[in-house]
Amino acid sequence: MTDILLLNGPNLNLLGQREPEIYGDLALKDIENLCQQQVFAHNLSIGCFQSNSESELIDAIQQAKLDNVQLIVINPAAYTHTSVAMRDALLAVEIPFIEIHLSNPHSREPFRHHSYFSDIAIGTITGFGINSYRFAIEAAIQHLTTD
Repeated sequence: MTDILLLNGPNLNLLGQREPEIYGDLALKDIENLCQQQVFAHNLSIGCFQSNSESELIDAIQQAKLDNVQLIVINPAAYTHTSVAMRDALLAVEIPFIEIHLSNPHSREPFRHHSYFSDIAIGTITGFGINSYRFAIEAAIQHLTTD
């Protein structure tokens, strides 16, 4: 069983290369490794998955239910503003999730201000760069280990 599933949406495979002034200079694999270390320190498990494909992300969300994942941490990236289908998948599996973003969508272009996920997430963490992941994993750990 995986306790936490870390999902990353489109173009996050380009972290470290793409617009480092916005998204930082660490590769996604480096971020995943940091999250794994953070989770393992609390005797929990984490799975990591990234895709540029909406259907693959939906499949991963649905599979999380079958795998008894306890909590999802998701950076939907551009799908934040467009994917009713991913929203529906998250509602269907009834797994609590935390929405994260490296940048603050509300300080960017107007089309980035709306999220299809924020209102159904247990929380959102945005605008702290790589620390958005660190804070989200800490919140996930607290959620899973606090009675």
